[in-house]
Amino acid sequence: MLELSDKTAFVTGGASGIGLALGRAFAEAGMKVMLADIEAEALAAAVKSLESFGRVRSVTCDVADPDSVACAAQASYEAFGNVHVVCNNAGVGARGGIDNISLENWRWVFDVNVMGVLHGIHTFLPHIRSHGEGGHFVNTASLAGISARQYFNPYGASKHAVVSMSEGLAAQLNPLGIGVSVLCPGFVRTHILQSERNRPARYGPKQSIEPGSQAAALLAQMTAGMEAGIEPSKVAARVVAAIRENELYVFTHPGMRAVIEKRLNAILAAMDKVGT
Repeated sequence: MLELSDKTAFVTGGASGIGLALGRAFAEAGMKVMLADIEAEALAAAVKSLESFGRVRSVTCDVADPDSVACAAQASYEAFGNVHVVCNNAGVGARGGIDNISLENWRWVFDVNVMGVLHGIHTFLPHIRSHGEGGHFVNTASLAGISARQYFNPYGASKHAVVSMSEGLAAQLNPLGIGVSVLCPGFVRTHILQSERNRPARYGPKQSIEPGSQAAALLAQMTAGMEAGIEPSKVAARVVAAIRENELYVFTHPGMRAVIEKRLNAILAAMDKVGT
């Protein structure tokens, strides 16, 4: 999709972080934008920050609930007509590791990070195919979905799933003139480390972290990484370029190349052993 002006974008997780930055970048490109998020108050503030563009709306949406996504899509059609760019961006993180494995953590993270992406595809793909004006899906994964140094945790596993889903989706949609990108950023200055604030009660109580534990050390490391991370606006700029050029893989941290190579080299070395 080389031409974005006057097209419509739908962005989940649009109240802050990468989602809000995507909304701003799309609005600057002349698009109509529907921001969707589970946080109503933050969502209202996000739309107000973009009110000068004039064609930005919002809708509350829980991506873990397919009916909520369907309602948000209907609100988008009613506000702007056809939707062309769908950013399945909403995501959460939760404590992992091999001690005290929490099934509720895994269910929550997978419901949002994986099923939330699927709900967006399931809802909007028939619409985009039917209107015939072209389109593009952007699914937010992470370097955690590709890199070699992930601990046993639901976040990394969920992002690996999003990469796989996006690769398979692209293979089927590219011949139809519908693009797919999978966004794999490193550390970005967002609020994902505070995502427990939006944890629904159905997934059990919010998780506490014991001082001095491995989980506490990992959280401190991630917090430092977030503070040193790049601004969401840089990520959004890469996404806009990727949509225009129909790029499948979207990376933001070239310095992390060695981490990816480590995993790929380990896989290739294992493959080479088959022939010995």
